[in-house]
Order: sequence, then C-alpha cells, then structure tokens
Amino acid sequence: MRTPPRILAVDDGPNNLEILRVRLAAAGYEVITAVDGEEALARVREFTPDLVLLDVLMPKLDGIAVLKQLKKETAHSFLPVILVTAKADTQDVIQGLDAGGDDYLTKPFEQSALIARVRSLLRVKELHDTIQKQSEQLANWNHTLEERVTQQMTELERVGQLERFLAPHVAKMIASSDTPDDALSSHRREVTVVFCDLRGFTAFTDRSEPEEVMTVLREYHENVGELIFQFEGTLDRFIGDGIMIVFNDPIACDDHAERAVRLALEMRDRVNCLSERWRGRGHELGFGIGIALGFATLGLIGFERRREYTAIGRVTNLASRLCGAAKAGQIVIAQPVQARVESQIEFAPLGELTLKGFSRPLAAYEVLSWRGD
Repeated sequence: MRTPPRILAVDDGPNNLEILRVRLAAAGYEVITAVDGEEALARVREFTPDLVLLDVLMPKLDGIAVLKQLKKETAHSFLPVILVTAKADTQDVIQGLDAGGDDYLTKPFEQSALIARVRSLLRVKELHDTIQKQSEQLANWNHTLEERVTQQMTELERVGQLERFLAPHVAKMIASSDTPDDALSSHRREVTVVFCDLRGFTAFTDRSEPEEVMTVLREYHENVGELIFQFEGTLDRFIGDGIMIVFNDPIACDDHAERAVRLALEMRDRVNCLSERWRGRGHELGFGIGIALGFATLGLIGFERRREYTAIGRVTNLASRLCGAAKAGQIVIAQPVQARVESQIEFAPLGELTLKGFSRPLAAYEVLSWRGD
C-alpha cells in the first residue's frame, strides 16, 4: 500500500464528488475521481488505488456492475470497496455486499463515519498487502531453495560419479565448476601412467575359494586406492588385480612423473605388508609396477547408463608391458620417466627390454628408493 494511500472516489454528482475529494484530502489521502462506472474501471486499471468509494446509482454502469467486474479481475479482487448509496435501502446494501462490497455508507454521511470506515478498510488492505508480499517472498525463497537443492543434488551426483576415478577433493572441484563437462571431454595431453598387479594371482585364484579371492582383492584395493587418492592420481580402472592410474589429467600437475614414482614406492611398501599377512594365510602373492610417460587421448567412454573416464594410447600399453616385465617387488620405469626424476631417485638400469607389441627394444630402469627416504 502506498504512503499516503490512494483512494478512488466515484460519483456522478459533481457536488458529492467534490465533498468526498475535499474530506479525504483533508485526512491526508491521495484522491483520484471518476464520474461514472466506465471511467471508474479505467481509473482502477490505470492508477491501482488502495480503496474505492463507489456510488451505487450511476449512469452507463452502476456501482453494482462496476463492483462485479472488479471482483472478476484477479489484480483487483481484493481491492476494498465502500458502497455509497443515497438511501438506506436494504436491497441495495444486500446486493452490494453480495457482489463483493466490503462496507457501505448512506448519504448524507458524517465526516467521522467516512474517515473511520476508510481507515478500517485500509488497515485490512495493508494487512492483505503484507501477507501477499510475504507469500510472494516465501514463494521466491522456495523457488530459490528448490533451485539450490536441484543444483546440489546434481553436483552430488556428479561428485559420486567422479569419485569413482578421482580423488574426492578433485571430484568436488570439477563437479562444482561452471563447465564440469569440459574437463572430461575428449582431449590429448602428456600423462604419466602407472600400471600394477599381483604376481601369482592366477595360481592363487585357481586354488582358492572365491570368497577368499574377494577378501584378498578387497584388502588390496582398499589399501592401494587410499594411496592413489592421497597422491591425487586418477584411477582409470580395476581389472581384477590389475590397476591403472593416470597423472596430470583431468587436473594438470607439473610434477606428474614424480607423483607417479612416489605413489609406486608407497604402494610397494603397503602391498609388501599385505603380502606378509597373506603369506600367513597360505597365499604367495607378489606385486609389480610399470610406469610410462607420454601423450594419450583422454575422455569419457561407454554409454548413457555407464560411462568411464580413461586414457588411450601407446603410453598406457607401455606401462602395462613394463608392469608385466617387473618381478615381484620391482618398479620398472621407461626412459622418459627416468629422465624426469633421475636426480630424485636411486635406480638401476635394466638394459633394453623386448616388450610384446613394440617393434624395438626399449630402455628400462628399476626404481630402488626415493632419495632422502
């Protein structure tokens, strides 16, 4: 409601209309006027008053017809209307109140009665406006809340999907990005790939019950997986006892070769401890690791209900072949990896290895330890 409130006075008698205007203005209200029903409707639609003083007996459209039209219009259905009639005719009053009138005055009326009724209905109008405003505000809040919940649910779903192959904090960072799909779209990048698996695993599965195989794999994956996320590697896949990890994608890091080697050393120590436990249960299982560095194409593969993030290229095959050439407890790295971390590791040359799928022998090295460890 405005300050001061705006009142529309409607009467076909100029003297009556002037009396209403003067008395209302003297009480501090803004007053607009109309001389018939059609003008009254036009004024309401143009100026949106806070209250209408409406004469019942008028030419063209009488007050009852005007009132009925206003109550049909959603924008004005709660507009307070005081009916003004020249006589205390019960039928006029009943008809007007049934049509939606809020109060009535009989001519001639006293100044005090006029102002009292106006103030009373304006208080009701102010309360209605307050409730309406609060209702709209609540609706806006609910809409905003729904949007935020939807956004958060979408983000949680993205995080859940991403955490299958990314460190949790990296997954959250990508999911909360304005363009999360860009980081996972197909692209080419230099990466360091770590491939590892258990030595003797095939023989172990051949002589062990499936439940025991599952127990060993669970222990192995839990221990190694924790380290992968600790070093912020991207878990490409589990293939039984085989694990592939990618560094430098989708989050870039300048020290990806260093991280890969440090992860490999930590994994070797962790699985060595597990091997002692497994040996106590009668299982002879070793652990080998291969690391290669080079360019790969990375992105999502799969179909709508099942997608995985992976790297494809020569570097992934090389890491797998180096892992296959590693003996239990060995970390075998390709020459590009050795060149990146040479000053930080103790290593031993393994000469040139002939690897399946590669046309010529490739230089390889064994990582012994991290200098300073």
